Amino acid sequence: MQITRQMEKEHSKYMQRCIDLAYNGLGLTSPNPMVGCVIVHDHHIIGEGYHFEFGGPHAEVNAIASVENKELLKDSTLYVNLEPCSHYGKTPPCVDLIISSKIKQVVISNIDPHEKVAGKGIEKLKQAGIQVEIGILEEAGNELNKRFFTFHKQQRPYVILKWAQTHDKFIDVLRSNISKPQPTWITDESTRILVHKWRTEEQAILVGTHTALKDNPRLNVRDWFGKNPIRMVIDKKLSLPDHLHLFDNSIQTVVFTHASRENKKNIHYVTLKGNNFIPGIMDYCYQNQIISIIVEGGSSLFQWFIEQNMWDEARVFTGKLIFENGVDAPEIKESAKEEGSFNNTLLSIYMHQQHV
Repeated sequence: MQITRQMEKEHSKYMQRCIDLAYNGLGLTSPNPMVGCVIVHDHHIIGEGYHFEFGGPHAEVNAIASVENKELLKDSTLYVNLEPCSHYGKTPPCVDLIISSKIKQVVISNIDPHEKVAGKGIEKLKQAGIQVEIGILEEAGNELNKRFFTFHKQQRPYVILKWAQTHDKFIDVLRSNISKPQPTWITDESTRILVHKWRTEEQAILVGTHTALKDNPRLNVRDWFGKNPIRMVIDKKLSLPDHLHLFDNSIQTVVFTHASRENKKNIHYVTLKGNNFIPGIMDYCYQNQIISIIVEGGSSLFQWFIEQNMWDEARVFTGKLIFENGVDAPEIKESAKEEGSFNNTLLSIYMHQQHV
């Protein structure tokens, strides 16, 4: 069926609503995607919903349940930003519910790349006689579920690099005395609150040995409401002292190392070979359904990810401080996709070329 300009405009309007709803699940649905659903009858929304959290009902289930007069469903259009699932997981297939509800048309933004779905849901809808339209606001849908799509297409987590640098491009002073480990602050408290918000949106957070030792970070979200990410640290020789905040047993923590050590409460040791740990870390995340990771230092770790083209996004704060000397900030060849001022600090967002 040929879509007219007016139909495309209407489809886009309701699909944007789906995407807006879906974003409510940011940081809550992983490793599942974020999905919103809207049901329209005679140009009016009669039901809507989104996927609240991993393990809970999917967006289509919540949307259909919200419709007061179920008799209207047979003459309605269901909008959803991701292809409805057709397999049994933690919940029954959404496709079966759509078919049994006798909905006449389904409009979709993105095909699900998950091998258990990947077009099977669409085919089942068509076989049931339901009219299906695909590709409405496809790019917006890609941005919404960039973590989920990267995970299933590239078999690794979506990688975000985050650092703060001075006006003269240093991320730290030169520190030889680390008897009292503490971070070197370049930005202010409001910026740190934003960073803690970001942490709630990703499944894991990674730092290197030197950052763990020099800064003694907690890597939690104490300045924001939300779920703490899984803490990850590289400690090849198991040289980090047990008194660091990372080992306080309060949050699930993964230590990547050459050595072998028995797991403790909330601390899991993963033995990797070779000098380059990044492929092993990516594989660990893939095998354990960790679809996104935010990397917060240090300089060598950032540079490893950049040189190996193993990153998707970089969020860089540039403050007004000048160090004149110190630890050089990482270098990114790409131009910033977005830039803006955040409380007297410049925030630059870079996207790896493969995702532009």
